[in-house]
Amino acid sequence: MISHIYGQIAHRGESFFVIDVGGIGYQVNVTQPTLAELGGRKEKVKLYTHLHVREDALMLYGFTSASELEMFKLLISVTRVGPQIALNILSQIRIEELAAAIINEDEKVLTRISGVGPKNAKRLILELRDKMKKKMEGVVLAGVSSANYDAVSALVSLGFTEREAKEAVDAVAAGFKEPTVQALVKAALARLKER
Repeated sequence: MISHIYGQIAHRGESFFVIDVGGIGYQVNVTQPTLAELGGRKEKVKLYTHLHVREDALMLYGFTSASELEMFKLLISVTRVGPQIALNILSQIRIEELAAAIINEDEKVLTRISGVGPKNAKRLILELRDKMKKKMEGVVLAGVSSANYDAVSALVSLGFTEREAKEAVDAVAAGFKEPTVQALVKAALARLKER
């Protein structure tokens, strides 16, 4: 098993890096945020990896943190969720938000991820909720409240993109001690109008 890889980025593809380690190039599939974050690096990079073995291929998946790798492993343990779907999920949502959505049984958040339909969302909640609760025991999921989720949902239903809505809600949420959905939506709309 290859638990991590440390080397120079030799090539960047659409969804992978080729990491040069001692003259050997390893193709490592990564999430879109990782691709953006490490894309221009000239110094050596370290990625925590998972080697996925199929009948016809050996695929290496890489992550910038051990917690992201752990979440990936949890996702691929779910029935009908393969490495590509798991990578797609982690490309679109932060692991804290994903954990909160599963623990809070929030199907709306999960189905907003492209490639995750209602059946997959139910399956993720059913198979991961208890495991996630154990892993997150004592961890405060900072900035991930149901009011934030509902505010983002409201903004998305008004026609804003998921990313715009999240950024606006996250930016205004810091100004409230105990925000209500209405207050967050109002403040976020004001912020979005300024652009």
